[in-house]
Amino acid sequence: MTRNATQAETPHDETKQGRLRARPHRPTVDAVGHGVHPLGLGGKRDGLLYVPKGYRADQPAPLVVMLHGAGGNARNSLGLWRKVADEAGLLLLVPESRGPSWDIIVDDAYGSDVAFIDRALAYVFDRYAVNPERIALSGFSDGASYALSLGLTNGDLFSHVVAFSPGFMAPATQRGEPALFISHGVKDEVLRIGPCSRRIVPLVQRAGYEVRYREFDGPHTVPADITREALIWFTAQ
Repeated sequence: MTRNATQAETPHDETKQGRLRARPHRPTVDAVGHGVHPLGLGGKRDGLLYVPKGYRADQPAPLVVMLHGAGGNARNSLGLWRKVADEAGLLLLVPESRGPSWDIIVDDAYGSDVAFIDRALAYVFDRYAVNPERIALSGFSDGASYALSLGLTNGDLFSHVVAFSPGFMAPATQRGEPALFISHGVKDEVLRIGPCSRRIVPLVQRAGYEVRYREFDGPHTVPADITREALIWFTAQ
């Protein structure tokens, strides 16, 4: 694992390398009000945006991008953070994978999902004021593996990466130094903790990343107290 930046690529090559180009900026498009809104970008496989009740354009908000597990969808994933979004003032972006899971897992290469997430981020940045120092990429299961992979590849965009029960990581390169939160159940029968998080965590620690690691006595799930701890960790850092 290295931290060396690669040479600048063409947009097509950037997608293949897992690179996201969208960045926060002053909004240029009228925003919709608080609540849950479809993105309207991806047909049957689209995504959702949640705008907290207290959002104000003059107060850039933290953003959490949430990635579902294999076979999942945006609405099911939204519940993980929605309960705390209003009290923490979080914008929640929940894109859906183009296929049953994320491109690097299905096709062993970055591609269509990187392009769609980039479009979804651009949609949010065009409409909402986002705090560039508080952008988290979060995921569960396959989504956690993808969050680690894409998050380390784009650590110059994501300040934090939250991985609930990841199976692996495959960053194309490493940029920036996002803080990492990783959790895993010791009774997980889907993605066993030994070859997964207990292997991943020492790797990222040796690479110099700041890591908050939590094991819990449970299966392949995200307990409420783990979600709460991840939220406090993200908002307080």
